[in-house]
Amino acid sequence: MNARYTRTAVALHWLIAIGVIVNVTLALSWPHAADEQVRPMIDLHKSVGITILGLAIMRLLWRATHKPPAFAISYKRWEVTVAHIVHWLLYFVIFAMPLTGWIMDSGYKDAATHPMFLYGLFEWPRIGFIMHLDPATRDRVHDLFGEAHELIAWLVFALFALHVAGALKHQLEGHKELQRMLP
Repeated sequence: MNARYTRTAVALHWLIAIGVIVNVTLALSWPHAADEQVRPMIDLHKSVGITILGLAIMRLLWRATHKPPAFAISYKRWEVTVAHIVHWLLYFVIFAMPLTGWIMDSGYKDAATHPMFLYGLFEWPRIGFIMHLDPATRDRVHDLFGEAHELIAWLVFALFALHVAGALKHQLEGHKELQRMLP
């Protein structure tokens, strides 16, 4: 059986995965929600996104200080290469999604008069220099990072599919791949 990831790595993996699933579900749901439900859904989406960013920082620091277990020696070189590429792209998106969302939110025309609260508990700061750009530039930043946020979301779907497909492929080949990351 392949070596397991540490408990910390497993916990961070699944907390981030759950956060991403929650945020994707929220984003796909609010266009169909009643008007009075949309703002709370968006606020929760922002809070979960900031939480994912914090967990991503912790995960990257953990990864930098703890070597992950090696892949099975029977894996083909291209499989290992693709796995590494997909993993590093997943790291990219778990940082890029919340950052582009935070930048977009900071560029929102009414950000100064509509504070963001993390889980309704305390005000989360916007990015000040973006809020204080001239209105036309701030609107362009909002729109540009909003588009980036949506485009990166498609990358999330593609990477998720590749990640799951790779794990299942190896699991079905008898490598016990899922057991390496299950709690």
